[in-house]
Amino acid sequence: MTGTQALVRIMLDQAQRDRDSGMNTAGFISGYRGSPLGGLDKTLWSIDARLKAENITFMPAINEDLGATAIIGTQQVSLDPHASVDGVFSMWYGKGPGVDRSGDALKHGNAYGSSTRGGVLVVAGDDHGCVSSSMPHQSDVAFMAWFMPVLNPASIAEYSAYGEYGIALSQFSGTWVGFKAISETVESGQSVELQPDRVFVQPDFTAPPVGLHIRLSDLPSPEIETRIAAKLEAVRCFVDANPIDKVIYHTKDARIGIVTTGKSHLDIGVDDARGSVGVADRSDGHSRIWDCAEKSRSERCFKVFRNAGICPLTSPPAEYTLSAAFFLCRICLLASP
Repeated sequence: MTGTQALVRIMLDQAQRDRDSGMNTAGFISGYRGSPLGGLDKTLWSIDARLKAENITFMPAINEDLGATAIIGTQQVSLDPHASVDGVFSMWYGKGPGVDRSGDALKHGNAYGSSTRGGVLVVAGDDHGCVSSSMPHQSDVAFMAWFMPVLNPASIAEYSAYGEYGIALSQFSGTWVGFKAISETVESGQSVELQPDRVFVQPDFTAPPVGLHIRLSDLPSPEIETRIAAKLEAVRCFVDANPIDKVIYHTKDARIGIVTTGKSHLDIGVDDARGSVGVADRSDGHSRIWDCAEKSRSERCFKVFRNAGICPLTSPPAEYTLSAAFFLCRICLLASP
């Protein structure tokens, strides 16, 4: 399966999942093509009959901005008492520069929110190596600025699981969820062992009176920022109840940990981790969701590791997140009796 096919499969699987659950939903895909997502529209057109059978609409947009604006409209369907479906799960796609130019629409979409039976994945085709771009780019930093959680799969094998996770997270928290599809992954192919659907745990979280999800209107006011803060707290609760980070190697008395995110997990090989680098333990953060570190996990890591190496692909969002978590954790530990 190619990375492009895996992205399409995310939507097909969601349609099947909703149907099996007795939900009456539809799907919607829109965006603008560009390497490394240059073949996504062709792949979708090639299965037009299958998409119609699954009640999934593909609308290639004139530009990324209009695609994102259309996605906002799909989440408003649940507000219409005469709607023919209960919700619309949606996928926006665009290459890194498209994320940049669509910032206003994506930022507003995330602030306004998703619907409980909809959900939005924001697929960013990132070209870290500047293979087909005028300059390298990565979109997770922009997503962070818009208070949008980000999923960073390490391989094609993780696309389906992360797509399922992202839509479930979006439905619960009201946020749109970023999804990094870098050139080295989405333009490659891999034999994939398909996994059964994940059963998500309902977090112990009470939404504020104003709610988390899209509403009829959100006029400019401090309430928008208040709702965003509540959404991020809902994200943290969801991740706490449904962990996605993994510890790959657990060696007794380890004092060095390596944290990876995305494809860098695959770049740090077993031989390097065990041999030339001299690492006794390795913690895999390739499934990291930005700003979702739970305090208890940070405390456990701090107690175990005295040194940590963080292996990002480009600029360092993981370093900022973990260094802040460890710093605050150390303050808590020093203050504890």
